[in-house]
This record gives sequence, structure tokens and C-alpha cells, in this order.
Amino acid sequence: MPESCAQVRLVAIIRPFRVAAVLEALAPLGIEAGLVREVMGFGRQKARLHRYLGSEFDTSFLPKVELTLFLRADQVGEAVRAVVEAARAGRMGDGKIFLQSGMAVEWEVESDGAG
Repeated sequence: MPESCAQVRLVAIIRPFRVAAVLEALAPLGIEAGLVREVMGFGRQKARLHRYLGSEFDTSFLPKVELTLFLRADQVGEAVRAVVEAARAGRMGDGKIFLQSGMAVEWEVESDGAG
């Protein structure tokens, strides 16, 4: 097993149309690993009634994107700033950022060694 190497997991829930801007803002930071997932969520930004083919329907969950990054401790501040600045559209529902620290380094399956 590899020696412990503390990492921080940053999870950002953002609007789908801001993903490209956020990834572009993160590119110069040298972040080496991450995931992007389409998710559905709810919160203070309430769902709206929509009309489709003459019928109204309620959308209880709104489309969002979950961006998960695995960072070194020295990258966290810059990464949070980059996400906030690029994801902000100035409206309710722009997103949330969650941080989890103290994660051990991953084990790379492909080479059966420390990543």
C-alpha cells in the first residue's frame, strides 16, 4: 500500500451552462484528477411549472452538474476561488461547494501502484 498522502475532495454543484467556464478557470491550476456528472437537485431555488404540448407539469428537481476534484491542500484556496468566480451568474441556484479533507492517496488500478 502507498504511504498516506492527504488530499482534499472538492465537490461543486453548479449550473450546467457554467461548466465550460469553470473547467477553463481550473485549467491553469494543474489539477490532475476530477469527475463531472449530470445530477438533479433541489434547494432554495424552487422548481417551476412548465408547459409541454399544452400540459403543465412540475419539475421537482432541477438539472445541475456535480464537479468533483481531488486536490492537494495547497491547491484548495485557488480552486475554490476559480470555481466561485467562474460559476457565479448572480442568481439563486448558482451552486454550492463542499470540501472533505484528510483523504488518503488513491491506489491506481491500472498499474497496481500508488497514483
